Amino acid sequence: MTEQRLKDRIAVVTGASRGIGWHASLALAREGAHIIAVAKTVGALEELDDEIKAIGGSATLVPLDLMDYEGIDRLGGAIYERWGKLDILLGNAGLLGAVTPITHLDPVKDWEKVMGVNLTANWRLIRSLDPLLRQSDAGRALFMTSGSPHKCKPYWGIYSITKAGLEAMIRTYAGEIEQTKVRVNCFNPGPTRTGMRAKAVPGEDPNILPHPSELAPHIVNCLVPDCQEHGRMYDFRTASWKTYGTPVYD
Repeated sequence: MTEQRLKDRIAVVTGASRGIGWHASLALAREGAHIIAVAKTVGALEELDDEIKAIGGSATLVPLDLMDYEGIDRLGGAIYERWGKLDILLGNAGLLGAVTPITHLDPVKDWEKVMGVNLTANWRLIRSLDPLLRQSDAGRALFMTSGSPHKCKPYWGIYSITKAGLEAMIRTYAGEIEQTKVRVNCFNPGPTRTGMRAKAVPGEDPNILPHPSELAPHIVNCLVPDCQEHGRMYDFRTASWKTYGTPVYD
């Protein structure tokens, strides 16, 4: 039997109920991690729990809208009370928002909501969970980005802007924790067979795109204790680490 690289480690995964988050949760569980699965949809979380149990893993389900920032704070407190530490944070949840001119964005439905989930919620997660990651012997955090902020395509403004902000935040955070045992990076999946991609490019044949399950082993490799990369971006399509300043395009 293959040794589990994440045996007894605690992992928070946001957006765990579908797509990349779902398959990453399963892959982390196969490696022995206990999954704290965060998503809005209770039914989908319960289905994920069944899948994790079927492979011999374990999970704690957290039905939470990431716009509930106080809920994110409570999550940190609950993890501290139960485990006293956190080993892995996978910030996967994200919204595409409207594909429209930036002058047409609705201030609340588009700007505030997408900014809230893609950027502010990830800051609140870092704020709440950083003390717990520091309690791990090898805390690892990974956040889903995109090629969008490097291209700034017309009409993709809100998505590009929030991902650019996310990358700037992660790079800043990386510098601030340089002297700790915590390592933090971004992950660029590129075009993937997800619901978000289908919404963004409705005429595209999804069968030409990688399935989210294909990304999962790469995500795990970014979150194991042996991964010492820090403040960088992993590009799935080239299976390589990129230093910021190197263009990465979808």
